[in-house]
Amino acid sequence: MTVKGPVRISKMGTTLVHEHILVDFVGAEQSGPHRYNASEVIRVVEPYLKEARKCGCCTFLECTPAYLGRDPVLLAKLAELTGLNIVTNTGYYAAGMEKYLPRHAFSESADQLAACWLREWREGIGATGIKPGFIKIGVDAGALSAIARKLVQAACRTHLQSGLTIAAHTGNGTAALAQLEVLADEGVQGCAFVWVHAQNEQDSRIHVRAARAGAWIEFDGIAPQTIDRHIQLVNTMKAHGLLHRVLISQDAGWYHVGEPGGGKYRPYTTIFNQFIPALKAAGVTEEEIQQIMVINPREAFASRVRRSK
Repeated sequence: MTVKGPVRISKMGTTLVHEHILVDFVGAEQSGPHRYNASEVIRVVEPYLKEARKCGCCTFLECTPAYLGRDPVLLAKLAELTGLNIVTNTGYYAAGMEKYLPRHAFSESADQLAACWLREWREGIGATGIKPGFIKIGVDAGALSAIARKLVQAACRTHLQSGLTIAAHTGNGTAALAQLEVLADEGVQGCAFVWVHAQNEQDSRIHVRAARAGAWIEFDGIAPQTIDRHIQLVNTMKAHGLLHRVLISQDAGWYHVGEPGGGKYRPYTTIFNQFIPALKAAGVTEEEIQQIMVINPREAFASRVRRSK
């Protein structure tokens, strides 16, 4: 499901699975479209998206959650201007010490939160009619807090009715494994779960363990200065026969609301211009790159219920 409507998964093509267009770190109670000029954002962002399109990107998952700058109308305009399949999300973000959670998230049950997210899936976000294509949640490192656990439960219950994949900003491996335990308790297969920012976990054995439990292991944050580290991560998974569980992206972009001109904007082209050539030089084949950039995103984000019970 894109911001312009549904597309067949065969049309996803090369996919950037974790990027941002606009973010606003002011806090849940103050964020909203009133804090920026959408035309100015488009002026800044459009050339970067067109550059990614020119490099071969077809589908672009915009991972900014609600209350952190999610703007489906802005995304729909950019999709129209650039020809990209842009996908937005439902869900809430408890990382960052819960600063970006709306007040009702603290008092409502997991079922009530799931009902809210399912309403967006069925009817669209607010009055826009634009529907989410995945669930985005966020948890801090370590053992899950009570509210983080509730968000994971709500995401599972949303998945079981919608088939939307759960992409979870995850502080470290401890938090990743804890979320997989919640999925198991809720009757959801591990393959419905994307461990976002897995590169921040230094112990590759935890990547392997989570992948063998079915999870998608997302090494995002690819930038010129991280290329060697990300090649090592990919090749470690390859050595364990787990390349079919790997996703990569850049976590780039970021028009920062409140900064002059949106601040310093990171382009979306490092993967295409630097990382993929470096992968090839490190012995990763063209077929394996297709696996990571086309086949894996298609399998990870196709809307289908993955029930384990």
